[in-house]
Amino acid sequence: MKPYRLFWKLFFAFWAAMMLSFGGAVGLVMTTGIAPPPPSGNVPWHLLIPLGSGVVTSLFASLALAWYLTRPLRHVRWALDQLAGGHFETRVKPQIGTRRDEIADLGGYLDATAERLERLEASRQQLLYDISHELRSPLSRLRAAIGLARSDPSDVQAMLARVDLEADRLNGLLDDLLTLSRIEVGSHGLRHDRVDLLELLQAICTDAEFEAKAADRSLTVQAQGMFIAAVDGDLIYRALENVIRNAVKYTEVGTIVEVQADRIGDTGLLEITVADRGPGVPDEMLSSIFDPFVRGPAEKGNAITGFGLGLAIAQRALLAHGGEIIASPRPGGGLIVTLRLPHLLSDTTPAFAP
Repeated sequence: MKPYRLFWKLFFAFWAAMMLSFGGAVGLVMTTGIAPPPPSGNVPWHLLIPLGSGVVTSLFASLALAWYLTRPLRHVRWALDQLAGGHFETRVKPQIGTRRDEIADLGGYLDATAERLERLEASRQQLLYDISHELRSPLSRLRAAIGLARSDPSDVQAMLARVDLEADRLNGLLDDLLTLSRIEVGSHGLRHDRVDLLELLQAICTDAEFEAKAADRSLTVQAQGMFIAAVDGDLIYRALENVIRNAVKYTEVGTIVEVQADRIGDTGLLEITVADRGPGVPDEMLSSIFDPFVRGPAEKGNAITGFGLGLAIAQRALLAHGGEIIASPRPGGGLIVTLRLPHLLSDTTPAFAP
């Protein structure tokens, strides 16, 4: 009987209301003289017919109303039980049917939540699979290097260098995963440092330009003035660095990576574009390249390094700050990555200056 408590409450409430209404109507008729009682004071038996039919009708009407209102709630309860058991594919809207009321809206919200949980669970499982896959390769190379060092002591130094390299790669992977996990915690875990984003961008481009020249590439930057923002400086640095270094890595030898920063009118947004002349990205991958462990097509003759977490970190860092990042093909070949960030200042200090 426990799941039907609301049903019986509604049933007795409806029935009592109908009976009171019926009794009030009968009393009104009797007191106004429309149908005065007989002299003997006894109610004729034929008057009991409408009285009995009213009681029975109100009984069934109350049952129907209570059933109509509580039936979809039982479907919602069943769906919640399924979700609690980890069955995130559960949907309640088909069970509710074609209702168009607040309870149907509740079912729609529940289905949207279930769909979100299903995507998160699929993403979690895929992330665990990708992490285990990415960890397997450097660990296998570590074991191989240790085995070779044991079998051939004369080559110990070369194997130790390999072990050191693989350890650095594992450390980089764990660092990226910790950064990604930190961002996923939410904006409440972020710091709000006052940072000049254009100065930060200039510093990143200076380091990236040094790397580009060493690889027979070049980088230019156009970023004038100041843009003061209340952001987590480490995360934004990491996001900008990942995007710019990614462009330097993939742009063709002898080409230029162009970085430009502009303020979008009076919107309080800073737009940074990073354009390269690399192999580009197929249209169907323009959004998925921001997923963890997804890599774009490599330059011909050049092996892919890294774990495919750089752009994922950049996207989540910007989203956590109320910004966005998008990728689009560059006319003539290459890729353009556009980053937009608000200044996120609550005081009256100017956010930017020429």
